[in-house]
Amino acid sequence: MKNLSVTTFIHILFSVAIIILIATFTLFHYWDQDRQKIEEFKRYQLISLTFLSNLKLYPSEEELRKLYKELHVKPVPRKKVEKLKEAISDRGDTLFSGGSQQLGRVRVFNVDGERYIYVQRMSYNLLLKDNVPKNFFFEIAVTLGVVLILLLLVLYIAVLKKLSPLKKLHRQIQRFAQGDMNVSITYEHDDEIGKIAKSFDDAIKHINQLSTSKNLFMRNLMHELKTPITKGRIVVEMLDDEATKQVLVRAFERMNELISELAEIERVTTRSFEPNFEYLMLSEIIEESKELLMAEGSCVSIDIEPMALTTDKKLMVLVLKNLLDNGMKYGIDKCVTLRTRNGVIEVVSKGEPLEHPLSYYTEPFSQAEKRSAGFGLGLYIVDTILKKIGYYLEYRYEEGQNIFMLVPQKQG
Repeated sequence: MKNLSVTTFIHILFSVAIIILIATFTLFHYWDQDRQKIEEFKRYQLISLTFLSNLKLYPSEEELRKLYKELHVKPVPRKKVEKLKEAISDRGDTLFSGGSQQLGRVRVFNVDGERYIYVQRMSYNLLLKDNVPKNFFFEIAVTLGVVLILLLLVLYIAVLKKLSPLKKLHRQIQRFAQGDMNVSITYEHDDEIGKIAKSFDDAIKHINQLSTSKNLFMRNLMHELKTPITKGRIVVEMLDDEATKQVLVRAFERMNELISELAEIERVTTRSFEPNFEYLMLSEIIEESKELLMAEGSCVSIDIEPMALTTDKKLMVLVLKNLLDNGMKYGIDKCVTLRTRNGVIEVVSKGEPLEHPLSYYTEPFSQAEKRSAGFGLGLYIVDTILKKIGYYLEYRYEEGQNIFMLVPQKQG
């Protein structure tokens, strides 16, 4: 029940209500039929006893007419008696039979929906038509049931119509979730749904404002940093001390690298970003990743089988570069191995196992005790990119080695 949509719940609720209503009136119908049979039996018993006891006294015509009126019966005209007897004989059903040979007999027949009472007592042979007023309890109940069912249907349609704007609201929110930042959520009425729509619209406007401010800040920040870094590189090239010069060059290169990573984060994390997939060899990606490391004489060993990938080249290069860089930074021997096993790309380095679950390190700026060595964006960038290009990051520790695995997501 918790996972049912509101619309489905309303369908079920009204369906159950209508079924209960129909079942109630069906039971009432059978109960009413039984009640009518019991009342008919009592009535015909009364007629039988009344007529047989009164006929014993040889009543006059006036007394008989009075008796007919009290019991709501009327005599059948003589000219119709014979024809009616034939009809009773051919297709009549006996509903009641009472009396005895000494007292006389009373029988009630049903012919074509009409009730006829035949009374035999000594010289009396009376054929009477049952003229009791018909009650309309059942018809009234059926009419009431139909009205209630129609009322339920009207309420059902009204509730669905009232909730129909939720579907439109859901579609608009989905468009926003898929990257349409210009979507506008509107609703005409000022009811609860209207208030929700207005709140979402206000939230979207606020998010757009924050996103615009963030993008402007990032662009200005990267632009402002590029200028002093470029000037710094020019000044460094004028130094005579090679050792100092190399240290400063590496520092400026690291700053440039960080700016590029921040720019890539901004690009990849936008909702409208779409990877540029192409078919290429893994070895080609690895070569470009090693070039990005900018570490001469770096200890990187390659153990891969010939393997082709359909991926975004630039993003996969950045992923492998960050993993290789992390392996060299935090590995005990500053060496790293890149290998493939059953279609899975693995980056292996010697070291102590991770103190926290992998999810801790894939959050931005969460580099645990080694914050001084960087800004903690490496694994965050890796995890974000892999989700975009159809992979996910896994980790295991085995025989003194940290192993980060790039596992393809299953299709379908």
